[in-house]
Amino acid sequence: MQNKGLIKLFALLFGLVSIYQLSYTFITGKIENDAETYAINQVSEAEEDYVTKREAVEASYLDSIGSNPILGYTSYDDAKTKELNKGLDLKGGINVTLQISVKDILKGLANNTKNPVFNKALADADEASKDSDETYLELFFDAFDAIKGDTKLASPDIFANKALSDAINFQMTDNEVKPIIRTKIDEAIVSAFEVLRKRIDGFGVTQPNIQREGNSGRILVELPGAKDIARAQELLSSTAQLEFWETYPQSNPSLGQFFVNANEKLRDILEPVQEEEVAPTPESEIDSLLSDVAQDSLDLASQSNPLIEKLIPASPGSNAIAVVAVTDTAEVGAYLRMPEIRRLLPADVQFTKFAFEKPPKDSELAELFALKSNRDRTPRISGDVVSDAQDTFDQFNKPAVSMTMNTRGAKLWEKLTGDAFTNQTGIAIVLDNKVYTAPGVSTGPISGGRSEITGTFTINETKDIANVLRAGKLPAKAEIIQSEVVGPSLGQEAIDSGFKSFMIAMAFVLVWMIFYYGKAGIFADIALILNIVLIFGVLTSLGAVLTLPGIAGIVLTIGMSVDANVLIFERIKEELDRGKGKAQAVADGFSNALSSILDANITTGLTAIILFIFGSGPIKGFATTLLIGIATSLFTAIFITRLLVDWYISKKGRDLLFSTGATKGLFKNMSINFLGKRKIAYVISGILIAVSIFSLATKSLQQGVDFVGGRSYQIRFEKAVSPSEIASELNTVFGSGTNVKTFGEANQIKVTTPYKVDVEGIEVDAEIQNKLYTSLQKYLPDGITFEDFTVGASDKSIGILQSVKVGPTIADDIKKNAFLAILGSLAVVFLYILLRFRKWQFSLGAVTAVFHDVLIVLGIFSLTGDIMPFNMEIDQAFIAAILTVIGYSLNDTVVVFDRIREIIGLKGWNGGDNVNDALNSTLSRTLNTSLTTLIVLLAIFVFGGESLRGFMFAMIVGVMVGTYSSVFIATPIMFDALKRKITGQKA
Repeated sequence: MQNKGLIKLFALLFGLVSIYQLSYTFITGKIENDAETYAINQVSEAEEDYVTKREAVEASYLDSIGSNPILGYTSYDDAKTKELNKGLDLKGGINVTLQISVKDILKGLANNTKNPVFNKALADADEASKDSDETYLELFFDAFDAIKGDTKLASPDIFANKALSDAINFQMTDNEVKPIIRTKIDEAIVSAFEVLRKRIDGFGVTQPNIQREGNSGRILVELPGAKDIARAQELLSSTAQLEFWETYPQSNPSLGQFFVNANEKLRDILEPVQEEEVAPTPESEIDSLLSDVAQDSLDLASQSNPLIEKLIPASPGSNAIAVVAVTDTAEVGAYLRMPEIRRLLPADVQFTKFAFEKPPKDSELAELFALKSNRDRTPRISGDVVSDAQDTFDQFNKPAVSMTMNTRGAKLWEKLTGDAFTNQTGIAIVLDNKVYTAPGVSTGPISGGRSEITGTFTINETKDIANVLRAGKLPAKAEIIQSEVVGPSLGQEAIDSGFKSFMIAMAFVLVWMIFYYGKAGIFADIALILNIVLIFGVLTSLGAVLTLPGIAGIVLTIGMSVDANVLIFERIKEELDRGKGKAQAVADGFSNALSSILDANITTGLTAIILFIFGSGPIKGFATTLLIGIATSLFTAIFITRLLVDWYISKKGRDLLFSTGATKGLFKNMSINFLGKRKIAYVISGILIAVSIFSLATKSLQQGVDFVGGRSYQIRFEKAVSPSEIASELNTVFGSGTNVKTFGEANQIKVTTPYKVDVEGIEVDAEIQNKLYTSLQKYLPDGITFEDFTVGASDKSIGILQSVKVGPTIADDIKKNAFLAILGSLAVVFLYILLRFRKWQFSLGAVTAVFHDVLIVLGIFSLTGDIMPFNMEIDQAFIAAILTVIGYSLNDTVVVFDRIREIIGLKGWNGGDNVNDALNSTLSRTLNTSLTTLIVLLAIFVFGGESLRGFMFAMIVGVMVGTYSSVFIATPIMFDALKRKITGQKA
């Protein structure tokens, strides 16, 4: 090997840089452990709310030493920004995909036009978006073109309005307007991205991740380590729509008469519906109302005052018109929005806007306000006049938000406060349709444009309000269409189980290589350990995220690294058997193995690239580590192992046999007639495939929420529970379709429900978690509060440990991407093998074997899905497993094909005998690699955590089937396709 000095230098520098990069992770880990120990010593478990207090002490400790120098080259704060990024499943936190509403942006660009063609096109686009992969904007354009008649996009009451006059004029055609609107939409989404980024910067988590997903209007946000999940969700989905309204006093006679009339009308509407059990009409909003009413077991027929009895008089001096129980706010709000109820408003208050306050934490009551509005339902002052906002404290030393307005806002504010003083009314400060405060004005008009939001806030709440006001409002509402929430305790469990599986797999591989190859195995082990260091070093350097599937990818890399060394050592043994000297045998062995190693790793790499392109979240993490592992495995196997072997044999008197007493001569002189047994293999495989297809056609597969949409919750109890009993209870709450199964231990379940899957908003998430908490109360220990039950503190061991939500639209996209990933992988590999082996028959054999393997894996999942004691759902992780099986199967097949090509090139086909010789000569490598890989996968399967078991089971089945198919399917198919053309005879 030439340039040994350069390779040594590169390996040394590469290793040192990797260790340097990893040093930051070790430093932060030690300091955080010290902080945790300090907090435990400072706060006893006997203290009330000791977990929160410990977390506060920990944070204070880390803040106090954050800038202190460490080892002369870093500090804790600096090291924290450079440590190895841990994914959500290892650190806990929240991952959401936000959909910016393009519909809202279009309505804003059209100045909320009443044009019937425009609004009909929006409605048609809404309907079409349910079954289409096109962007909402293109669907809107298609819908508009279909119904426009003589109406143009550049009509004065659509896009040729005053706000867009600098870009669009009346003379423009639709084709001229469309690119301008596309640009405006993109600018709005970029604006939303920047607003969210600024909010996240102020949230206070380390290593947040935010990125746009193409032109879809989707924004991916990941906040590893975030513990206050509700706060994070509120921050991300809040539009920060700040408004200032004048209120009506509670003594207003017109409103008093309205509530009496509304109560009478509701009595007529609700009681017949209940008696006749008639389906509610969509226009009245009574459908959503009655679903809530049914869930709360309300007997509407017995209510004589459905509205009045829910209204409690507001306290004297308050600017609210009534007080309502928090549990009744949704119901009362639905009543007041019903068109037939709003028609009862007297003329002098006909445009009234009703809004509830944002109730204080743990409050059971919320005030109801009547806001003075106009025909267009626009506020007196909008939030765009706010130039700055700061979290502060009011005159009573309570948390508040201070706002400064621009010149225009100051004038409007002076006029509004003057009117409120004159009319003796209040000014409601409304953020995202919630009234935060509604003070009166006692000293006349207020000049200068300064105002304050006060209330029963926590310090974190005022920080967040000021943060979102400074960052600005979103140009449109952001709906959470996909989310994953992982509690920190589950993340720590994942780290522990991942580390355990990693160490067990490493230990086995290291011992096996020494057992099988003796001293040469020690050199392979050294290269393998360096390989692991390099993988972690590269991950840290690139700022990539380590996930639990990523750990699985690294452990799988161990098997691939072993495969490269096995190929090399087996070829060296063959050269030694031919009588060559040690140096020459080593040189020829490395040279002859290189082609197989490269082919095998390239095919696996191609599947990993496709997985990276089409995957998301943890699956992308798996692909990332796999790709890095392929590169570092090639480097360490080809160069580092070679350096060590050459160094050892360069000294006289040293013997290197590449085997031990127990393995010497193993698999030597094998002469199995594989091709002769191919018909038996065809029959066996045919039966397996037929059973698989029958099962898939009759039983199908258990699709996870990734593919069908819905919400799933991993819930742990103190004692074992019955999934069927819980399922029965939850189906009465959520309706049919809710699935409950044991997830790991008998005291842990996974609940999956399609309940309100089409409804967005964190309110629905809170509603479902409330229903879960109420329904499961009897299975929980005494004293468990709702906050304890939801994802919370780091030592939490009971309640919801993880939740996942996938909207139906994104579920369709995930399913489509999975399908494209598998097809793309097969197509790319077919072309690569075609180019590499120059005969389509080789590609045919390889791809047939892959189809064979995938069908059997799917069939086994279908057949055993109901009886296996672990999760067998088809989700993104399963697709990653399938693609990895494809890569592994091709890896095995390519190694066999490479040897066939070599032997046939030297000796010809000889009626198939030389194909059998090639298969026999690779048998040692095939079984050795498959065995080590299987042991590695079994280690992860047993010790790697519940969430990985289905993933690992698919890969274990795939490795076994892939090993079989490379010998008994791929090669025979290739041979049968070629035999008449090449040999001219039957084989």
